[in-house]
Amino acid sequence: MAKAIEFTKMHGAGNDYIYVDSSQYYISDPAAFAVKQSDRHKGIGGDGLVLIGHSPIPEADVTMRIFNADGSEAMMCGNASRCIGKYVYERGWTKSTSVRLLTLSGIKILQLHVGADDKVDSVTVDMLAPKMSESSQLSTDSGTLIDEPIEVDGQTFRATFVCMGNPHCVIFVDDVEAIPLEQIGPKIEHHPLFPQRVNVEFAQQLADGSLRTRVWERGSGITLACGTGACATAVAAQHTHRITSEATIRMDGGDLHIALNPDNGHVMMTGPAEESFTGTVAMDN
Repeated sequence: MAKAIEFTKMHGAGNDYIYVDSSQYYISDPAAFAVKQSDRHKGIGGDGLVLIGHSPIPEADVTMRIFNADGSEAMMCGNASRCIGKYVYERGWTKSTSVRLLTLSGIKILQLHVGADDKVDSVTVDMLAPKMSESSQLSTDSGTLIDEPIEVDGQTFRATFVCMGNPHCVIFVDDVEAIPLEQIGPKIEHHPLFPQRVNVEFAQQLADGSLRTRVWERGSGITLACGTGACATAVAAQHTHRITSEATIRMDGGDLHIALNPDNGHVMMTGPAEESFTGTVAMDN
């Protein structure tokens, strides 16, 4: 017998997910649910599934579990975390504009920017400090990869590895639009250097100093935006002397602002959060 699951479709700069309140609706196999419902032809459509719950520990307010469109579970998603801030505030879970979000990569602090209509317009997320070395995610002799050559399909790129809780490979090029992302993205994602696979960002510094970035997201493919990817792009740009402390990241779905705190090394991400629609979907018991 099928049961009805209520969901909300939300996106941050076009990076869209299916959001379900896990305190009300139990999904026994969220990986399979994510695969089925992320299908843009046969399902709800999205880059994956996000389960929102009440925190089991006093140090956090709410929890997030995120499953990519291929069913793999991600540790963190910056765009989804902003949407969760909007979700819990506008549905009365909290009236605080500061929300502590428990993720697989730690607790993230969300600062909600609320408009005159008491709706959340944008959210700033403290993404904590990046790591340039993570042995479980990067396999090099030095343990790092900063503006170093990697070979993919007969081509050589200069790549920088950044861990924002999840792994990223950032590559700066002269013309980001000329990159055949749908061809080269999956090959970098599955490159032997990255034992857990990797998110891929191709970036180009524009004349105004902003960074034009295109994303191949691990487990989802081409996405319109990636919050952790925007953070990783800014971090890589700082390490390669392209920026100092902040940048606008221009993605296919919109812009995100990234600020790098010189005092504690934390990466602060600010961007929009929008609700698209709500609905119900049948799920077999």
